[in-house]
Amino acid sequence: MGPVWGPCVSSIGHVDPSVALLVGLVLGLLLAALVALVVGSPRARRRRETRRAAQGAAREADDRSELRTDEEGLLSRRLVDLMDPAVIVLGADDAVLMANPSARALGVLRGNRVLVPGLVEVARNVQLTGSRRADVALPGDLVGTGPRMVGVHGIRLGTGPVVQPGPVALVLQDVTEARRVEAVRRDFVANVGHELKTPVGALALLAEAVEGAADDPETVLRFAARMQHEAARLARLVRELIDLSRLQGAEPLPELVPVAVGTVVAEAVDRTRAAAAAKDIQLAVAAQPGLVVRGAEAQLATALTNLLANAVAYSPPDTTIAVGARARSGFAEIAVTDSGIGIPRSDRSRVFERFYRVDQSRASATGGTGLGLAIVKHVASNHGGSVTVWSEEGLGSTFTLRIPLAAGVDEPHHDAADERPPVPPLHPVRGADATGSAPEDTDHGPSGAAMRGRQ
Repeated sequence: MGPVWGPCVSSIGHVDPSVALLVGLVLGLLLAALVALVVGSPRARRRRETRRAAQGAAREADDRSELRTDEEGLLSRRLVDLMDPAVIVLGADDAVLMANPSARALGVLRGNRVLVPGLVEVARNVQLTGSRRADVALPGDLVGTGPRMVGVHGIRLGTGPVVQPGPVALVLQDVTEARRVEAVRRDFVANVGHELKTPVGALALLAEAVEGAADDPETVLRFAARMQHEAARLARLVRELIDLSRLQGAEPLPELVPVAVGTVVAEAVDRTRAAAAAKDIQLAVAAQPGLVVRGAEAQLATALTNLLANAVAYSPPDTTIAVGARARSGFAEIAVTDSGIGIPRSDRSRVFERFYRVDQSRASATGGTGLGLAIVKHVASNHGGSVTVWSEEGLGSTFTLRIPLAAGVDEPHHDAADERPPVPPLHPVRGADATGSAPEDTDHGPSGAAMRGRQ
């Protein structure tokens, strides 16, 4: 007897619906388990973790970028505030958007406005051109320290088209001294050319005259003497140019050693004695003994010689030039007083400039080069001292050279030193020694014999 099948299967090709549903459910569960197994594998987890890490790193980078931008902004503003040049940022309406302390201290701003029309004009030109450099004069009543010249560099900060107004930065640098030095240099070159041309031209003319007067010995001798004079003037000019170049830093300063002031005074007086005697001018000397400075003896002697030569050149015959030295407030004061023509008030501040002469018409008569007082100024400066002038037209002049006393050397005691002028009276006894002192009964007061001798 064959097998007996249950009622669930009625034939080979027919499946009960409930059984099919059950089988589908089982297969779905198995497929879901398989997908979960695949998705949950280590590689998939690593990929997900990598993506999350990348996203976190991107967010952190954005945060750091924002922080760095803030820090760079603060550092940039700090740098601008600490800059020595003045920096001003102007908007399209010429209003001040930012200004560093140097710009505020310059006095060119009031609130958010620029007070100097020249600076506003530069900013407006920069709006059109993108960049510009110019020199702008600042009035003295505005900056409070006298007229100044500033070099302005204007830069357009906007990134849009040039025709569209944007912020402009102005960087201001004080160029007053630089422009003055440039002007002095130009004048120096022009003056050197003129001063060299004069004796060279004279020598050429004299040489032609000598050639034309070859048959006249007396004329030849006269022209030859004049040629010697012009050649000596040319040599003196070249020598003083070299000396001035050395003093201005072309060569290192010599070693400073203790120098006795009396020795410097005696040397300078000895060098000038012949020129003074030719005009019957007396040299009266009163040097306080024991004065010692640290310096270069040759330079100090040259400076004092130039002061004495200047006094001789501008003093009338049969007068007196007084030289005095004393200690005062840590300095040795060496003064040269004459009773010459004096210096006009308008010229006193310029007498130490190179080639400057109060009276150009007297240049040939005095034989000066216009460099003597400039050399004195640089010698004093290189020694840490100074030179000053007092003068009145018709009364004469007093040039005072101040050099620091040597360290470790006791300042000589002198009674009433603060009230004594550093020069003896202008009419001393003839033949006074170069390092001696004036007679006891002379009047050294400011209104004493020194002033009476000029009247």
